Amino acid sequence: MTRSFILVFCACTLVFTVFLAGCVNTPQGSPATATTPVPVSGPVPGSMTTIMAGGKTYPAYLTAPVAPGTYPGIVLMHSFNGLEPGYRDMCNRIAGDGFVVIAPEWQTFGQRAGDPEVEAVIRSSVAALRSRTDVDSSRIGLTGFCAGGRFTMLFLPQVKEFGAGVAWYGFPNSIGYTNNTAPASHISELDAPLLMIHGSRDQASPVASIYNYSMQIDAADKYFELNVYQGKPHGFMIANGSLVREAFADDAYNGMISFFQREL
Repeated sequence: MTRSFILVFCACTLVFTVFLAGCVNTPQGSPATATTPVPVSGPVPGSMTTIMAGGKTYPAYLTAPVAPGTYPGIVLMHSFNGLEPGYRDMCNRIAGDGFVVIAPEWQTFGQRAGDPEVEAVIRSSVAALRSRTDVDSSRIGLTGFCAGGRFTMLFLPQVKEFGAGVAWYGFPNSIGYTNNTAPASHISELDAPLLMIHGSRDQASPVASIYNYSMQIDAADKYFELNVYQGKPHGFMIANGSLVREAFADDAYNGMISFFQREL
C-alpha cells in the first residue's frame, strides 16, 4: 500500500509539473528557448565611435539592444542639419525596438558632401555593422532624412547588402552637388523594398515629385510603400534639433519599424 501511494504521488506530481509548464506564456510563432532575443523596452543610450571611409576617419553614433542576441542592423543618414540630438534619440529608440543602429556624420569633411564620398561612408557603415557579433549580416537596412532620404533612394538600389530602405522626405530627382545621377535614374537596379514617408506640404521636396517617382517604381514592378502625412512640412520628424513625439510622428516612426520588421 505504501508503494502504491508513492507511485500515485509521483504520477500526480508529474502531471502538475506538466500543467505548470503548459501555462508558460510563449509568444505565438516564437520557440520557447532561453536564447530567443527579447528587445528591451524603451530607448537604449548609444555612444560615439569612428569608421574609416576613403582614407578618412568619420565620427558615427552607435547603439544596440541590451539583451544578448543577433539583430538586424540599420544605417541611419541624417539631414543637412547634421547629426542633431533628435537623430541620436531616434537611434536610441530604434535600438530599443530590436535593431543595431549606426549613424555616420557624413558632413564631417564638408557641408555639401558629394555622392562618391557619401557612398564610401555608407559602405563603411555597412561593414562596421556586419563585423559585429550581435548583427545578422544578412539583415541590413538603410534609412535617411532630407538629404539622407535622397541618399537612401540613391544607394538602396546600388548597395546590394541592403535588404530594405526607408526614405524620409527625400529628393528623387536631385543629382546632388557632384552632378552624379538622380535616384530616379536607378529604379531599374532597385531590388530591395522601399518605404517613403513624406508630408503633403513639403515645399523643399514637393509631394507631387514623390507621386511621380512612385509611379515610375510601380511601372518597373519594384516593391514600394508610400505614407503621406496631410499638412506636414519638410523635416517634420525633427524640430529645432529634437525628435518630435506627437501622435502623427509616432505613427510615422512605427510605420518605419513595422516595415523593417517585415522586410529584414
